[in-house]
Amino acid sequence: MSFRKERKFRLSKHEFDSLKSSLLLKGMWPLYKKRNINSLYYDTQMLDMFKDSEEGLLPRKKIRIRWYDDISLTNTEVKTSSAEGRFKTSAVSSFCSKPNMPKNLFDSDYGALSPSLLVSYNREYFSFQSMRLTFDSSIKYINYRQSRNVEYEDNEYVMEVKVSSYISDDYIESIIPWPITRFSKYCRGLLNSASYLGS
Repeated sequence: MSFRKERKFRLSKHEFDSLKSSLLLKGMWPLYKKRNINSLYYDTQMLDMFKDSEEGLLPRKKIRIRWYDDISLTNTEVKTSSAEGRFKTSAVSSFCSKPNMPKNLFDSDYGALSPSLLVSYNREYFSFQSMRLTFDSSIKYINYRQSRNVEYEDNEYVMEVKVSSYISDDYIESIIPWPITRFSKYCRGLLNSASYLGS
């Protein structure tokens, strides 16, 4: 099992463009082509995964079905946060369509799960100074726990740094002198797109 460290930077559009331009001038280079990402998150009836994430409890999980551009190929992903760091497991499923997404999943820790939030966004991938960087824009949410599936667009952007767990925060900050923030798309989507927990 390989643990990694993730650090996120919440940005306005101007900050997003400025930071990306600055890092490109310093030698940041693209890893892959830009693509659209869709993630359908699952949670318990009482949104226990959402609550654990908001409270920062460890260990905790997020479970989602993700697809890139082409919905015919999907990944079922489990993101686990623990005291040692974060890691992700993924199982590939093929030829799945949106109407045929599983209505229920089961997790050994959380129990029965159902769809809670769809997150869609554009992602660009870069490499710089032994770090993997992603820039996410056009972030949109649809809350599946509402009676009407209305799309909500986030007015903020996010840049994320992924490094091995042994790389220090001081090293990251020496290269990217920008305030690190919390930015959970899952939690932001539930908080901003609709009322939750029956409110």
